[in-house]
Amino acid sequence: MQVEAEKVRGEIRQFIVDTFLLGDESVNFSDSDSFMRKGIVDSMGILELTGFLEQKYGITVADNEMLPTNLDSVECLLGYIRKKLAG
Repeated sequence: MQVEAEKVRGEIRQFIVDTFLLGDESVNFSDSDSFMRKGIVDSMGILELTGFLEQKYGITVADNEMLPTNLDSVECLLGYIRKKLAG
């Protein structure tokens, strides 16, 4: 499955704003900012994030894939989704 980067990036950003920033779009974060370091997503939030990925993109996030390198920024998530959908 081909991933449309800008579309997926927008979907991820919207989920983050809606779920963790309670719709406050005035909070600035770049696509490479760490969610954990910026205090946007905590360890419990990672579970919500993985649930979103599984439901939205039809992928399964294994326990050993719940790593910052996969889930801690918009860019990390985009790369992870691409990798999972590529097979």
